Amino acid sequence: MGGGLIGLSTAYEFAKNKFEVEVLSKKRSEAAGFVAAGMLAAHAEGLQDELLTFGQLSQKMMPEWIKNIESDSGINCDLNKCGIVVPFQNYDDLQKFPTLKYGHYLDNNELKQEISGLNTIWKHGLLFKQDGQIDNRRRLMRALEKACATHGVKFREGANVKKLIFKNETLKGIFIQNATGDSETILCERAILCCGAWSKNLLKELPIFPVKGQMLSIQGPSNRLKRILFGEKIYLVPRNDGLIIVGATVEKQSGFDNGNTPKGIKKLQHGIDLLFPEASKWPHMEHWWGFRPSTPDLKPIIGESPIKNLYLATGHYRNGVLFSAVTSNLIYKLILNESLEDIEKDLLTKFHLRRFKTDYSILH
Repeated sequence: MGGGLIGLSTAYEFAKNKFEVEVLSKKRSEAAGFVAAGMLAAHAEGLQDELLTFGQLSQKMMPEWIKNIESDSGINCDLNKCGIVVPFQNYDDLQKFPTLKYGHYLDNNELKQEISGLNTIWKHGLLFKQDGQIDNRRRLMRALEKACATHGVKFREGANVKKLIFKNETLKGIFIQNATGDSETILCERAILCCGAWSKNLLKELPIFPVKGQMLSIQGPSNRLKRILFGEKIYLVPRNDGLIIVGATVEKQSGFDNGNTPKGIKKLQHGIDLLFPEASKWPHMEHWWGFRPSTPDLKPIIGESPIKNLYLATGHYRNGVLFSAVTSNLIYKLILNESLEDIEKDLLTKFHLRRFKTDYSILH
């Protein structure tokens, strides 16, 4: 349930291993995977504790995972370990950065050499050479769709899941309204809920809520920026053709309000001015928005649910692209009861729904 990046990644994992898989999605174009900037930034994001471990595991898996997707789809996903520069106005702030030990320190001269044209307010920097990006909007999502289809995945676009059907606390099927308005019951052996910010619509006890993000793209000269520039509340992600993804606002009170706003675009433009003034003159190519699936502790919910045969893979907040490879692999291992490494067991424990100690009434 859910045809976004996590849903497609999970579908691909099972389908390539000869399972019969069906993807139910109401409107896949709304998925966060079509919206995100595609950063693979476990270190530049300053992730900590289990989130850092999770991100590092996924980044390690990513090259082989993407290679398989490209082979099955025939689409190049533009995986690029370009490195990410995080600038700081003062040295004290740099020293407090959570992933400081994983970065290479840049003094003022080195920072200017790495990012010529950087606003002069930035005096120090950290270079995370191990981080990078992938072109999720134009390539990875399409590649996953095609790779899934190659392995026989069935897609139901426009499927509005109305309710889950269960008996004796065991999932039996899913009741949907299809794209033509007809009602259907789909029986299944197992289901995985990957509905992102909309997950709460199916299981109201899930502590998932949307955090809106507005973004835009600008067209710069090819290779003008060779590394991702990750500033305070703003980032610039340069694609190989000179297109630069700029993001993103963080709007926790907007709910599912659609559309870009003048305030949001102005905030992004101001961020460009503060970070890389030259880029303020480059033309805007596209404006868009999306909804991050957030939890109260900003960590995903992965693993079993209170309903037998229903599994959860949601709440990835702003790191769905980064976490996609490891999430799909963990869910596959869990459902097939394959042996897990200690680090994987620990992650599943920390990302389990039970950590919220909710009084579940799902089955009533």
